[in-house]
Amino acid sequence: MRTIGEPWPEFNDGIFYSDRVRPSDSGVTLVDYYSTKYKSSAPLQGWLQRIGNGQITVDGKIVTDPTKVLSAASDLQYHRLPWREPDAPYLLGVLFEDDHLIALNKPSGLQVLPGGLFQQRTVLTQLHWYASKQRSLLSCQDTNAVPVHRLGRGTSGILLCAKTKLAKARISAYFADGTSVVGSSRIEDADISKARKISKTYRALASGILHENEVIINEPIGMLRYPGVAKGLYVASPSGKLALSKVRVLERDIQNNRTVVEVEIQSGRPHQIRIHLSFIGHPLIGDPLYVTGGQPHCFDPESVEESFAQDGGYQRPLNPVPGDCGYHLHAHRLIFCHPLTNKVIEVIAPLPSILQTQEESKELNHSDQDVK
Repeated sequence: MRTIGEPWPEFNDGIFYSDRVRPSDSGVTLVDYYSTKYKSSAPLQGWLQRIGNGQITVDGKIVTDPTKVLSAASDLQYHRLPWREPDAPYLLGVLFEDDHLIALNKPSGLQVLPGGLFQQRTVLTQLHWYASKQRSLLSCQDTNAVPVHRLGRGTSGILLCAKTKLAKARISAYFADGTSVVGSSRIEDADISKARKISKTYRALASGILHENEVIINEPIGMLRYPGVAKGLYVASPSGKLALSKVRVLERDIQNNRTVVEVEIQSGRPHQIRIHLSFIGHPLIGDPLYVTGGQPHCFDPESVEESFAQDGGYQRPLNPVPGDCGYHLHAHRLIFCHPLTNKVIEVIAPLPSILQTQEESKELNHSDQDVK
């Protein structure tokens, strides 16, 4: 398999965030503006620290006085200083590529889009670096190499990316159409996958033994307040959005009390497979966050960590968060209708050994021996 990827520099470039003061914010102090508008980034003490460090400018001039009163239409800029991001892999396998799309084999531990501590060490950065070196990617003026869906940081496997705005718009519509079909159909009414132009099949290692060969899970997925996750945590919730997963047992490992399963998701809710399998009492082996019932490990939803790091931001939360790795989940197969040619494309990402059945492992071993 061909790979792409550049080693990460030791430090990233930092980030500049720009704002313009609205008339409604005229008269507030600099520290009140930031600590109120961006309270999920840092506590009050953290913003005082950032201002004192000279990391904020007002109309192009560094301001270190937190009590400075702001005027409407003033231009503000906050510089988040460069930092050493946590370790992350950088090599990506290329599973499919043409002038419109590229399908990558993402390793576990690599984040797809910037967020939190990972601002540079992402798939998006590697895509941009790759595009800048490939003249073929720049042949069209509307080139826009971006992922068209997400995989969790700990999830490996197929990530479909668009090279052009047109391809991105059409593939995004395929995903949206599939989710809307779930929302408008009765679950019992059967095979909505036939109405989809794109389908994803995952391989997962679930705890415990699933006794039924096939299970359909239709528990809605909503959000709750959770320390360390600014926008809230996705969980199983009767008041959430409709979600549908089809689970098929591939192999039961009685000795180790675990089951290898194949999961086809008919809707694309965040962390859907992790939530749905834990909801039915079979969380993924090694999942640090979700437990039986589709909920996080015990925590106090009213407690929010107020300590802050060297850059003034919040410390990494003590509770597990969605980006933590350790579970075994792999986007194994993707079938879609090509957005420009209408040809049906099938992409397969090789399975990690722990997600192979015994029969699959034997076949691979025989194949390796034949090659030798």
